[in-house]
Amino acid sequence: MNARSTIFALALAMAACAGQDFTEPPTVEEEADIAQTVSDFKRASPDIQKFFDEAHAYAIFPSVGRGGLGIGGARGTGWVFENGEVIGSTTMNMLTVGAQAGGQAYAEILFFKDADALSSFKAGRTELGAEATAVVLKQKATAEAGYNTAGIAVFVLPKGGAMAEASVGGQKFSFEPLEGTQ
Repeated sequence: MNARSTIFALALAMAACAGQDFTEPPTVEEEADIAQTVSDFKRASPDIQKFFDEAHAYAIFPSVGRGGLGIGGARGTGWVFENGEVIGSTTMNMLTVGAQAGGQAYAEILFFKDADALSSFKAGRTELGAEATAVVLKQKATAEAGYNTAGIAVFVLPKGGAMAEASVGGQKFSFEPLEGTQ
């Protein structure tokens, strides 16, 4: 077999495997991080319970790391829940340009109002643009919070560090379903 046919065979094999990727369920450690994150959010603002009760689904990012000096970025991995059950994993990436300095860690939860908002997220069509805002949790902060026009409510809970700028604009998300779910 010459090099050209070897490359063609490899490309064909990769294309055959290029269907939907699947993820494994959360590990015991990841489940503990998720539970602690939910507990931290509820302790910071008990009113957030209404979003857990009423949302069609939600995505939890137990830890997002962010840093920047002029140009910045953030990344976090998390889990997506529908009807209280894990349906897949998610990754958030963010790139920002502008007046910013520092680094921080925070937890983030996205609540999906309905099946359409979740479907858009799962299809990779959810992006929080520069105009996006998140509710930074403080006591009673959720009382006035609501869903954006895409049917998503975003909450963040600072864990440490300091940034001179604190938007969530520019976030892009990917979704990988658990094996056996769609």
